[in-house]
Amino acid sequence: MLGYHVPDPDEAMLVSGAKVKDNAPFKVVIGRGAWVVPLFRKVSYLSLAMFEAEIKERCVTKQAIQLDVRAVIAFKVANDTISIVNAAQRFLSEQEKEMSVLTGRIFSGHLRSIVGSMTVEEIIRERQRLADEVLVASKVEMSNIGLWVDSFQIQSIDDGNLGYINALAAPHNAAVQRDAQIAQAQAAQRAAEAEQESLRRQAEYQRETSILQAQFQRDIDKANAEAAQAGPLAEAVAKQEVLTAQAEQARKEADLREQQLQAEVVKPALAEAERVRILAVAEADRTRIQAEAAASNNRIALDQLLIEQLPEIVKQAAGGLSNANLTVLNGPDGVGELVNGMVGQGLTVFNSLQKALSNDVVDKAD
Repeated sequence: MLGYHVPDPDEAMLVSGAKVKDNAPFKVVIGRGAWVVPLFRKVSYLSLAMFEAEIKERCVTKQAIQLDVRAVIAFKVANDTISIVNAAQRFLSEQEKEMSVLTGRIFSGHLRSIVGSMTVEEIIRERQRLADEVLVASKVEMSNIGLWVDSFQIQSIDDGNLGYINALAAPHNAAVQRDAQIAQAQAAQRAAEAEQESLRRQAEYQRETSILQAQFQRDIDKANAEAAQAGPLAEAVAKQEVLTAQAEQARKEADLREQQLQAEVVKPALAEAERVRILAVAEADRTRIQAEAAASNNRIALDQLLIEQLPEIVKQAAGGLSNANLTVLNGPDGVGELVNGMVGQGLTVFNSLQKALSNDVVDKAD
């Protein structure tokens, strides 16, 4: 039956029974499929996965000291066609078992050979050199059988309780222990110094804290004292300011009251006194004029005399008022009213004098 075969990603498909180029014994297919004619073709698979082999070999060093060496080899079939063909021709029937056994034998032989060329000290100090030399020596043979070595790791080296390795390690262990003790002592010393420094800093911190607290308390006490003094002082200042304001208010009220008394009492009283004085002067002048008129018994002359004296009467009244301390509250209108009053008073005096002199003349004629 005709079929299409595809190998797994970690497999190589081997197709035998057909003519193959390059004189290969079979066709190698990797990573793709192929048509296979039944009966005339045969399909086999070779794993390309990673395999592991562990070896434990007793080796003799250059100093004739026996060492038990354990190592692990990681290997696989190489990816090229020639390597696959070589590996398939050797391990296709029982691939994993046969490859592991043969690989272990190859590496064991080279391991014994290289260990025999080295001293125990070299093996202990240069373990990687040992592994590299074994790997290089084994690669040629591994390549011939189509295998590729990924890594070779030496897991342990043991002298079988001979004590040689321990003896080699004793000075180092002593040095390590001595260094450890020194390091421990230094660490303890540093710890003690650190503790002392911590205690010193703690004491310094406490001292500074005490100083700050004391300063802070002094500031608080000072502030409280100033506040205690500021209260009564502020109250006294406030009271003084109140008394000063009250005195100023009383002074202003006294000035205002004095102005009111001047306007309402003193000035009106002075004006009234001046008016009475003017009237008295006018009355005296009237009596004098009457006497003079009666003596002359001349009515026309009397009237003429009164007319002539009227301006003088008004002038005297005005002169008297000019010396009076009067306050005019209504401006020009008040002045006009004052002047009209003065003229009116002059006319009143004139009429009174004229009437009195007329009556006097009539009485004298009777």
